[in-house]
Amino acid sequence: MTTTLPPPLHSFSDFAAWREARDTRLRTRLGGAYYLLAWMLCWGFSAAPLQLAVPGAVLWIFYAGMLAWRSLDRLPASDDARVLRRWLSQHWLLIFGTALAWGLTYAWILLQPDFRTSWLIATLATVAFATAMAFTFPMDRQRAILATCLLLAPAFAAMAAVGREHLPTLVTLAFYTTYLMLALKRGHAEYWAHARTEYELYEQRARFQEMSRTDSLTQLGNRYHFNSRFPVLAAQAAEEGRPLSLLLFDLDFFKQINDAHGHAAGDACLRSFAEALRKRFGTAGNTLARLGGEEFAVLMPATPADEAYRRAEAFRDEVAALRIEAPPGRVLQLTTSVGVGTLSGAPVEPSAFFQQVDRALYRAKENGRNRSAVAGDADAAVGSAGSGTGPDAAL
Repeated sequence: MTTTLPPPLHSFSDFAAWREARDTRLRTRLGGAYYLLAWMLCWGFSAAPLQLAVPGAVLWIFYAGMLAWRSLDRLPASDDARVLRRWLSQHWLLIFGTALAWGLTYAWILLQPDFRTSWLIATLATVAFATAMAFTFPMDRQRAILATCLLLAPAFAAMAAVGREHLPTLVTLAFYTTYLMLALKRGHAEYWAHARTEYELYEQRARFQEMSRTDSLTQLGNRYHFNSRFPVLAAQAAEEGRPLSLLLFDLDFFKQINDAHGHAAGDACLRSFAEALRKRFGTAGNTLARLGGEEFAVLMPATPADEAYRRAEAFRDEVAALRIEAPPGRVLQLTTSVGVGTLSGAPVEPSAFFQQVDRALYRAKENGRNRSAVAGDADAAVGSAGSGTGPDAAL
């Protein structure tokens, strides 16, 4: 199982690419070092290491270069599945290259009398590398099979060419290879079964997190979502020197709608209001939430006070023009009171800012409802039934 939390994903295919790329990168991090170590042992324990200095140094440089290349081949910054699969294809070329190089090195060792004392070392190293291919890379069965063949095929050819001297080793490696193929098949099935389970758990966690932040009736954010986003946006606004506007809405006389027409009609009004709110304010970056009952909120980053007020007034007119079909066969009308405030300049605690906008909302209700009031201006209950003036200042 992976320990890193995955990014937002939309399908198992995306998750598979994300997980496979990270597992492959993690599991190849040190692999190249063992090829280098195996060659140093074979060279060092050969009968004439000094006479083999040139090929020894060349192969040392090669395996050291492959090790460095693996270490530098980092995962892409993007979590896009296509980018990750392209990186996987390129990274496997490194694995193939190293496997083929060792397969050819092992075959050469078997054919060189000076390496007779290193045959056992080279054979054990080859068995270890082939085993690692099967048990380390079960996520990509076909590529792991190909890499194993690149490791063993040159040696099989060399052993067959030599004849009886290497026949026992050849037969033993052939039988062991069949075991590796069976183990790889089982490992492949287990890896992707675990991946599927992990993805299902990820999906469940994502759904639960979404449910915990979503109002079930209106599908807007809930109070928890609002309380989580508000301090973050306020801190960003202060750091970037940009305004942050907050609109608080309260449906006028909503209790009377529930009492006179029933809760089903009240729910229809809330859903219609939420849909209108989405259409007017549901742009990227804004946070929309139902705070509870008939009270709603919109947070608008990088929105100055005058623009926030104009948009609040335009929306208030839209709500007044709504005709809501509610059971049983009734058509209802709504109005809304609005509190408007903007954080700009000196930092203000989010809770204190919210209280100021909330007081503006209640001032709008006290002054007749269906109007907007600006936080920080005791005379800013404005805009009833389509008339009013804009805010003079932001907080």
